[in-house]
Amino acid sequence: MRGFRMLGLAIAGIATLAVLLSIPTRAQLVEQPIRIIFPFAAGGSGDALARLLAEHMRTALNQPVIVENRTGAAGRIGVQAVKGAAPDGKTLLLTPVAPMSVYQHVYTTLGYDPIADFQPVSQVATFDFAIAVGPQVSGKTVKDLVAWVKANPGQGNYGTPAAGTLPHFFAVSFGQAAGLDLRHVGYRGSAAALTDLVGGQIPIVFTTTSDVLEMHKSGRIRVLATSDKQRSPFLADIPTFKEAGYNIQGSGWYGIFAPAKTPPDTVERLSKAIIAAVQTPEVKARLLAFGLVPTGTSAAELARIQKADSELWAPAVKASGFSPAQ
Repeated sequence: MRGFRMLGLAIAGIATLAVLLSIPTRAQLVEQPIRIIFPFAAGGSGDALARLLAEHMRTALNQPVIVENRTGAAGRIGVQAVKGAAPDGKTLLLTPVAPMSVYQHVYTTLGYDPIADFQPVSQVATFDFAIAVGPQVSGKTVKDLVAWVKANPGQGNYGTPAAGTLPHFFAVSFGQAAGLDLRHVGYRGSAAALTDLVGGQIPIVFTTTSDVLEMHKSGRIRVLATSDKQRSPFLADIPTFKEAGYNIQGSGWYGIFAPAKTPPDTVERLSKAIIAAVQTPEVKARLLAFGLVPTGTSAAELARIQKADSELWAPAVKASGFSPAQ
């Protein structure tokens, strides 16, 4: 009898252990968070955008969403990290346009294919560029500026936040469209370029529209045109380059991407949550405060924009002669 009792207890113990092992641990019960990788340092409008979206996606999807800054190699390290992640919707990339539509024309080795290695999810915001002139330029229009440069070819210098940036490449497009031989001066950020513009050390600056707003409104510099298809909502009285008579256009954007082969239903669920977040009055107001224009597109629309912008920027990159250190 004692042997049967011991056997019964052993069987009961094994059964209890089996039940316990079948119960998920607390860590398993808590759903793994979605990671939004932003491939640049914390601070600035892009990082703020990532954290704002994470906050709203957390509520919409009812699961944790965190932001991870994965920096290095002009953003390429973070992009590569998302490329190598599992295509399960748990790792997303929030990136500006350049790593996905411009870098393939700049770097000989990227470590990723912007089209083949990623699944577009949604474009979330756009921003445009502006041409501003300082006190030594008396003209009030782009055509006045072109005439001034042609009359003073030795003064045809322009500044940008840095070589190899979209304002640099857009300025190259403008020089070609206007028939000007402009000389580029790359700065370390917009602030330094605008300081020299106000001081008369350089006559022209190309940079993001948001960077010139306050100086333009105070009359210290003059914005002559902005770069997108429509006028900037921040400078509605300033014409676009096309309105000014030059057939060029270009804008920057932020978009969210997932690794390639992410299931379509997962992409659609994420896209809907992002679009809903971008369309809330709070997020719209915050984005405008960052100098960004909220959009919120479908995955298919972002894919179209990505490819179109790759074709748009390629000639300007080539014409610029820019060659970065790898």
